[in-house]
Amino acid sequence: MMNLILNTPPLNVYEHMALDETLVSLRPAEITLRFYRWTPGPAVTFGYAQNYRDVCKLAAARGITQGIVRRPTGGGVVFHTDDLTFSLVFPSALRPTEIYEKFHAFAQAHLAQAGQTKTALEGPVAKEAYRPGSSTGASACFQNPVENDVLNQRGKKILGGALRRFGTTLLYQGSLQVPGARENPRYKAALIAAVRQFFAQDLTPAAAEKAWLQQAQTLARTQYQTPAWEEKF
Repeated sequence: MMNLILNTPPLNVYEHMALDETLVSLRPAEITLRFYRWTPGPAVTFGYAQNYRDVCKLAAARGITQGIVRRPTGGGVVFHTDDLTFSLVFPSALRPTEIYEKFHAFAQAHLAQAGQTKTALEGPVAKEAYRPGSSTGASACFQNPVENDVLNQRGKKILGGALRRFGTTLLYQGSLQVPGARENPRYKAALIAAVRQFFAQDLTPAAAEKAWLQQAQTLARTQYQTPAWEEKF
């Protein structure tokens, strides 16, 4: 096994959540960085502990009534329209807050070189931003920055993420929300560089194995698309 930058075909929002969780179980001891490729249609994710009905109301205000799924990680509501969405699966003994701070410091530096000037917000951080918590409200993630989120010069949050620990393995799900983020290769290269610097290790590009995708599709159907998961809270 080796550390990978994993390439996948376009997936819907349920399959993306399922594949991230599948990679935790299949590759718990390796680093796996993955940039989402999206199928057409709306896509909204929300934090594990948020209230489903409140999230639906927030999405409906933007005209979205489908493609809404609960994440396995915490945080707020994220509208995936033209953002660069990515996930990172890796083993670590660090606390989620330490990972968030260190990784975002590297990401900030590399994204600045890619044309985005950023600063980190100072102040107290809510633990629910990093892992499933007890808060059941619904709020748009990028309207509520927390400590060590990456902001632009106007103080607007442009990079955030949520973490969850599965034993000794962590799942980070992140979103870069700047104009043209998905189409601009400089942003993807900047995040790859940040991951490599954070771990001080290289990553090898590779395609996802067919069996991994099939397992994720099954998990999407049996968990992420079910009312038991969607309406958990």
